[in-house]
Amino acid sequence: MRDDEEQLIARSQRGDVNAFNELILHYQQTTYSVVYRMVGNADTAADITQDAFIAAFRAIRSFRGGSSFRAWLLRIASNMACDHWRRTQRHSEESLDVLADEDEPHAASDLSSLVESGQEANPEEYLLSQELQGIIQRGLQALPLDQRVAVVLCDIEGLSYEEIALTTQSNIGTVRSRIARGRARLRLYLDQYRELLPRNYRLPTNKE
Repeated sequence: MRDDEEQLIARSQRGDVNAFNELILHYQQTTYSVVYRMVGNADTAADITQDAFIAAFRAIRSFRGGSSFRAWLLRIASNMACDHWRRTQRHSEESLDVLADEDEPHAASDLSSLVESGQEANPEEYLLSQELQGIIQRGLQALPLDQRVAVVLCDIEGLSYEEIALTTQSNIGTVRSRIARGRARLRLYLDQYRELLPRNYRLPTNKE
């Protein structure tokens, strides 16, 4: 944890709203991104993110130094996103009826690069990239909730296994299993749209 972050946390714990707002600026985009990837709606994600920040300020005195503030904040936000998803999808949650191999190789950077693709593309490439982003989002939402959280935190937001374990209040072995299964399921889902995928992301076929 950075020294300036520790100072902002200490001031926030004394009720300094300005310090808390400055602290939150460091994590605003990450928090929103995680929530959006979990609920799939921009307006809902913005509302949940705002509610999470309010809840975090109210609970800031319970934060203990020496641990990851990012993981603590994302735990609040992801729990609220999960609660929302369960309420709205209780009877209609889609899942992939595929058993994934936990040893399925798939580098974290692959998904991150897919999410970031098209940022400097020409108009045609940009449209294809936008289509791919929608497919990725649908694929993420098709994952079981625990796997979705783990994959988003690891492969899109770049958290370490240790931070994900803190965020999800799980042990590292469980985190690894969820990520492996989620990656394999997502890769299988995305392979339905293989013409939009980079070659190194496609599952092999008899012709390849």
